Amino acid sequence: MAIDFTLAPEHEEIRKRVRAFIQGTVAPAMEDLKEGDRDAYLRTIFHLRSLARAEGLWLPHMPKEWGGMGLGHVELAMVQSEAAKTRIGPWVLNCSAPDEGNMHTLLHWANDEQKERYLRPLLEGTTMSCFAMTEPEVAGSDPTLIQTTAVPDGDEWVINGHKWFISNARRANFAILIARTEQDVPEGSRGANTAFLVDLPDPGWNDVREVETMHGSTGHSEIVIEDLRLPGSQILGGRGNGHRLGQYRLGPARLAHCMRWISQAESALDMMVGRALTRYSHGSLLAEKQGIQWLIADSAMELYQCKLMVLHAASKIDKGEDFRTEVSMAKHFVANSLNRIIDRAIQVHGALGYSTDTPLAHMFQHARWARFADGADEIHQMRIAERTIAAYQATGSTASATGDLPL
Repeated sequence: MAIDFTLAPEHEEIRKRVRAFIQGTVAPAMEDLKEGDRDAYLRTIFHLRSLARAEGLWLPHMPKEWGGMGLGHVELAMVQSEAAKTRIGPWVLNCSAPDEGNMHTLLHWANDEQKERYLRPLLEGTTMSCFAMTEPEVAGSDPTLIQTTAVPDGDEWVINGHKWFISNARRANFAILIARTEQDVPEGSRGANTAFLVDLPDPGWNDVREVETMHGSTGHSEIVIEDLRLPGSQILGGRGNGHRLGQYRLGPARLAHCMRWISQAESALDMMVGRALTRYSHGSLLAEKQGIQWLIADSAMELYQCKLMVLHAASKIDKGEDFRTEVSMAKHFVANSLNRIIDRAIQVHGALGYSTDTPLAHMFQHARWARFADGADEIHQMRIAERTIAAYQATGSTASATGDLPL
């Protein structure tokens, strides 16, 4: 088995172009903006999007026939990690959540008419979307418990329910909504839910509020759905396939999050080392103190593991292999490493790191979200354990549950 993480020359050229564009164009443009000037902010980011398209750095995750760059998941990892060096980088390249995951979903599950109506404008950057699955009354990590119902009424479906933490809902032109359609299927069944496409705004879709989080109001909405009526043509992916559709969407989307989180973790480690090399205390630089060196070493080792796990999981997706265990492992490990590395960077910066004079405090607030977004830590641990036990029961070995690698 050959192990070679060297990028092909054409992909290395793309990585360098993305880095140059993010560092040379996007970052300076955002630094020049005055805080609170919303109109200037919007003009700037839409201008940056037009520049990204002109540079050929648009839709790195989508096929070329749909206007994308046609990159596989391994190549996408390097693009996402470079783009996420700035907060809006993935959005400028039109590969940010939740639109990125919804694009994959529509490409795979939508019929031709739905692709033209919903996918193509999303790819063009003229619309935005959201994915409405999580509910306050039941565990968000178990979509088989969804209580939102869709009941047939002639040629239409009448939908009622309650959703929350629906990212991007207030900016979205349409939603992919998950509702229970098969009322006679036992609770816990994976064939009870159906996905619907909802044009927004709609009189049956009531945006109650943006949920205030520990890093402010950032577009995660609570939605009450009352007698929302949709024709059968708005079903996405077939009746009863909502759970399969959701899992198809979340697998690669989890890994895309990890790609972006690696970038944030690397930025935190860079800041940690930079601070240690310039801060003098008690007779020496912080970088010369063993306690600080341990923080740096632990962070470097974790980041190395993060990168290897993401690259291996991405390669399995590209090869069409079963990637569920590897993505679960990567999602759990990278999310937790992100929290630990940023925390160490704050510690090395002292009170400065706790302030908002550096980006670390804001990064730490966002990082805490990573441990339950797209599946809580404990759910991934449960699935990893289940698959490890099943591997041993089937073969007498756990090797296939630990990457199925030749060692």
